[in-house]
Amino acid sequence: MIKTAAEKCDCDVIHEDVMELVRLKMPREESLLDLAELFKVFGDSTRVRILWALDTHEMCTCDLAFALNMTQSAISHQLRVLKQAKLVKNRREGKIVYYSLADDHVRTIFDQGMEHISEA
Repeated sequence: MIKTAAEKCDCDVIHEDVMELVRLKMPREESLLDLAELFKVFGDSTRVRILWALDTHEMCTCDLAFALNMTQSAISHQLRVLKQAKLVKNRREGKIVYYSLADDHVRTIFDQGMEHISEA
């Protein structure tokens, strides 16, 4: 990845009308912190792989461990993080716990992300 310097203004003009629009539209700080935490969860490739697999079909930890060539312990740890972030949900059927995406928002985030990185 080639690093380039960001362009910056050669003046100190503040556009008050734009600033007012930004102030009105800016979410509360707490909401922005929550959003940043959500994106941190997507910052781990193992969790992204788990979400990708669960986008195809609900799976138990055994299936996920086999599909991703990982231990069940490692999968369980990541599922706990994903569940705390409300990205996955689970249901119990006897001794087996099945995991799935929490809702269609997760799929939308993936679709938007893939579309973004595909732009060239």
